[in-house]
Amino acid sequence: MRRPLIAGNWKMHKTVAETGAFLEDLLAEDLPPGVDVVCCPTFVALPAAAMILTGSEIGLGAQNVHWESSGAFTAEVAAQMLTEIGVGSVIVGHSERRTLFGETDESALARARAAQVAGLEVIYCIGETLDERDGGDTFAILERQTANLGVLDPSHLVLAYEPVWAIGTGRTATPTQAQEAHAFVRLRLAKLFGGDAAESLRILYGGSLKPANAHELLGLADVDGGLIGGASLDVQPFSAIIRAAADCANGDES
Repeated sequence: MRRPLIAGNWKMHKTVAETGAFLEDLLAEDLPPGVDVVCCPTFVALPAAAMILTGSEIGLGAQNVHWESSGAFTAEVAAQMLTEIGVGSVIVGHSERRTLFGETDESALARARAAQVAGLEVIYCIGETLDERDGGDTFAILERQTANLGVLDPSHLVLAYEPVWAIGTGRTATPTQAQEAHAFVRLRLAKLFGGDAAESLRILYGGSLKPANAHELLGLADVDGGLIGGASLDVQPFSAIIRAAADCANGDES
């Protein structure tokens, strides 16, 4: 049984003060056991977040990382800089990085490799655009985006399937669409890493996951949690999703 993971990607939201207030409130929630939780604030808020989360069960993640350990890379952050302040995970290859900032499969893979070498867990994002889905290319895109992941360590890797057309739009993949994509990705992982590793590797759903649809999506056979955007910015909906993940893991999908 794969332990569910709920990761909050805060994107460019929350000041340092707002980050601290959110995390204090989240720590005060009576969250269920059996669910891994990670919060990913902005770079400037990471040190304050690390201080608050030290000794807690909530993990700290960053939203990006560079593939070099140092150098003339203005505005980039190296993996060792993240581990030094207590970051344990990093999001790599998010669709917004791909569409807005020129991220490619090759650069995302390089970031992921550097992150793992430094000891970070990698949440690696894949997914198709609306045009690609409407064109019947979903599986081809997922195959291309996972083609070279075999160089990574599967024991420190999480995949996040994010249909790009469902991110921040209010649209959500149907349970059938989400399950077939996740099942396809797991088959790809089996070819890359072997069946046992593929069965233990978690695949998150990302794309307008919220309390209203959490049980439906998190209860699917190959959905092992969520990469949460907007719903991770408020404590109550984020906590509700965490509780839904616990319910599904315990067989209560109502």
